[in-house]
Amino acid sequence: MLKELDPPAVRRWSRHCATSLGRARAEIDALNVFPVPDGDTGTNLHLTLLSAADALDALPPDADVGATWAALARGALLGARGNSGVIVSQALKGLADTLGPARGDGAGLRAGLVRAAESARAAVARPVEGTLLTVLSAAARAVRDAPDDLAGVARLAADEARRALRRTTGQLDVLSRNGVVDAGAAGLVIVLESLAEVVTEAYSERHEVPAPAGRVAPEARVGVVPEAGVEVVPEARGGIAPEEAGRRHGDGPGYEVMYLLDAGADEVGRLRAELDALGDSLVIVGGEDLWNVHVHVDDAGAAVEAGLRAGRPHRIKVTWLGGRPHEPGPARGVVAVAAGDGLAGLFAEAGAVVVRREPGSVPPVAALVGAIRGAGAEVAVLPNDAAVYDVAVAAAEIAREEGATVSVLPTRASVQGLAALAVHDALRRFDDDVVAMTDAAGHTRHGHVWVADRAAVTSAGLCRPGEVLGVVDGEVALIGADLAETAVEVARRLVSGGTEMVTLVVGVGAPPEVPRAVEDHLERTRPDLEIVVYEGGQGGYPLLIGAE
Repeated sequence: MLKELDPPAVRRWSRHCATSLGRARAEIDALNVFPVPDGDTGTNLHLTLLSAADALDALPPDADVGATWAALARGALLGARGNSGVIVSQALKGLADTLGPARGDGAGLRAGLVRAAESARAAVARPVEGTLLTVLSAAARAVRDAPDDLAGVARLAADEARRALRRTTGQLDVLSRNGVVDAGAAGLVIVLESLAEVVTEAYSERHEVPAPAGRVAPEARVGVVPEAGVEVVPEARGGIAPEEAGRRHGDGPGYEVMYLLDAGADEVGRLRAELDALGDSLVIVGGEDLWNVHVHVDDAGAAVEAGLRAGRPHRIKVTWLGGRPHEPGPARGVVAVAAGDGLAGLFAEAGAVVVRREPGSVPPVAALVGAIRGAGAEVAVLPNDAAVYDVAVAAAEIAREEGATVSVLPTRASVQGLAALAVHDALRRFDDDVVAMTDAAGHTRHGHVWVADRAAVTSAGLCRPGEVLGVVDGEVALIGADLAETAVEVARRLVSGGTEMVTLVVGVGAPPEVPRAVEDHLERTRPDLEIVVYEGGQGGYPLLIGAE
């Protein structure tokens, strides 16, 4: 168990939060009925925490504790989305303001949680009980008199937040009528439980999200009104069907307006009063001349003009809470993530827009969003790694809000991405093309070999540094002493009677005898197979193997 939240622990927490919220995103979206049933709270929280995690990834490895907490808070502020995302970003700022200049021990976390609850509540113009604010306040109260034990404080805060979450159903009429807990509070519980897991070093595969009693509305299309000059998106995906919610879209303000604002504190004070008179769900967070503004209004132009009077608004986003805006015309593209020069070249030659990533890392959400924007209005995304999938889903959500039709294919390995791209046909209907590409990827078994750099317990037993791991369909299937022999065995396990083609992708610095040994074995035992060898240039994995 950790005794202190040092910079590496803060980094692990931010990424664990983003991953956990990504897994729970759809379930949280389905709880969303307040303040409007727009079904995007889980998505917004996921994207907010992804922005925080990406900001920490951009720091140098030796960044000190103050810089680490500051980057976490600023990343969340810049990437905050929706009512709940903005409030959580302010809670993270409260933690950062406390723990940045202090020790991250139990006493520090206790003080940080109290500050987080106070600053989050102060950011909301008209706080409502039975929401994220209520649950955060309950967690802060629970730890006020807790012992100075970091694990104890973190666990107590998470446990009390979970108990307070269950009580939200009876604290707000709209939640009671729909039989749900508050969606933003459910996301906050995952943030606090993720912190407790990092501190206690006991991770959960998935966090429980209470299922809604209502039925889930179908996914809505999204688009852009180009002449408006700012983003306009329709009612969000998922969520409780509007007719089951306590407040229908037509019953309240028609637009959600968000923007970043460069302004001083005095100007923001006047802006707060002006926006409060214009609409509801007003939250303004930030400080040091940079603010994130969120409000629901009927007159979106007036909300933006108020920001212009206060300072310099930028990254203006207007979300239309009902109806269907204009949809862009068709244009087809594919985005592929690649971890090596050779692989990047292969995907590019096949017509994909390529996003590069370093081995063992994930690309920034912004890089994927930019690639999707450049690929067209109908885009298939090939993550080509299990760790990249959630980030690709987040990028797809952003691109959909801008009008693109995006499908993220479940490619867990580069060889699956190559197989999918091989059957891509831009002349087919988009849905039919996605089905064909998904089918090709699904019929491609994948494996690889790599050399262990440390001792570890695997599904094939204990491995030691220098031993060779053979991975088959994502699981360590064997541990060997020789790279070429292990690669041959992986290929033997991947190939079946129905296999027609085997693809070998050679990594940077791989001994030439490794792919040659696999080729010799297959040519001897399965002369009917088509064998294709590429120089992938990927680091870490001397040989990737695909069997179609």
